Amino acid sequence: MAIVKPFKAVRPLSRYAAHVASLPYDVMNTAEARKMAKENSNSFLHVSRAEIDLPKATDEHSKAVYEKAAENFKNMMSSGVLVQDKEDSLYIYAQEWKGRKQIGLVACSSVEDYFNEVIKKHELTRPEKEKDRINHMQSVQAHVGPIFLTYPHHLTVDKIIKDFTERNAPVYQFRSDDRVTHTCWVITDKAIIANLVSIFKKEIPYTYIADGHHRTASAAKVGKKLADKNPRHTGKEEYNFFLSVLFPDNQLQILPYNRLVKDLNGMQPDDFIAKLEKKFYVQRKKYGTTPLVHFIRMYLDGAWYSLTPHDGVVNDDNVIDSLDINILQNNILKPLLGIKDPRTDHRIDFVGGIRGFKELEQRVDDGEMKVAFSLHPVSIEQLMQIADSGKIMPPKSTWFEPKLRDGLFSHLF
Repeated sequence: MAIVKPFKAVRPLSRYAAHVASLPYDVMNTAEARKMAKENSNSFLHVSRAEIDLPKATDEHSKAVYEKAAENFKNMMSSGVLVQDKEDSLYIYAQEWKGRKQIGLVACSSVEDYFNEVIKKHELTRPEKEKDRINHMQSVQAHVGPIFLTYPHHLTVDKIIKDFTERNAPVYQFRSDDRVTHTCWVITDKAIIANLVSIFKKEIPYTYIADGHHRTASAAKVGKKLADKNPRHTGKEEYNFFLSVLFPDNQLQILPYNRLVKDLNGMQPDDFIAKLEKKFYVQRKKYGTTPLVHFIRMYLDGAWYSLTPHDGVVNDDNVIDSLDINILQNNILKPLLGIKDPRTDHRIDFVGGIRGFKELEQRVDDGEMKVAFSLHPVSIEQLMQIADSGKIMPPKSTWFEPKLRDGLFSHLF
């Protein structure tokens, strides 16, 4: 069963919350982060992407960057922008965007749950990305980016959270530049905390990583390393737990994660389309809405095409093979375009569905890329089914929106 634990969050004073809150470090590059934090000394990007405060030539994975992150975090606390709560609490974090609302419980999750598969995964991680987050956590001595977890919705948990938010004033409420409204509450009532902890421990068998596989793996490895070094380890130390926000599965929305490829693997467009027609019905169509299941949109040479698989191409009895991402990978990217491993091949790039069709068009029209593919998103039910089966999705399978903000809650370990 799942462990959730209250903790003493480090968080901004209310008047600073909107300025501190920043997008996750991994949805932007350094130049974008530098621009976002310009003229905002309180932006949490000064912690999560501290290279923005160093010379432009600085390697973002250098020791100097991690040291600067620790320095900036310490300065934000000493200046009073960030303050640590005095008692263990749980927190509620609601996001509203485009008429949809998701409301999650901010708590610490268990490192042991991660290693024991109580926290379920659906993606592989890359060692170099783990190393980056491990170095960052060890330098800052805190979890500063919450892990996005989901769980099978539970009516009692829903009611507790609903009742609390209706009866209590939030500590933060603001609208970010991307038109997401963020609202947060602090739960200090020991009876409510104990009730929520008990429900997860007794009635929610698993939680699932929705977004943040690298941060989760890194936090778990840092915790294990500290446990191994501590001769008096008890399992109750703060390093045994990591920062998370847990959302019920029925509130979440997954957007597609689209693909761009730099070349046609030596083929001309007509030859490529002719090969596609051996497995797909290819029709020239202007884009409209997000593609239906097993219906792939392709942008090539200034035109949009629909690719519909022939009978027998899709194995709907296999949850992995039937993912549109794998239909694309197994029938187009690998056999025709020569992309065997999308995790390591530099000829492929990935674009979250939040950016829409225009970015795909622009990058192809500009000549940076040769072809783009727009896909139907994975469902939350598919994600949980795959995680339950112990199988792995292809890389860059899911794009969750809206994104959790860094800086609103941090956990010292």
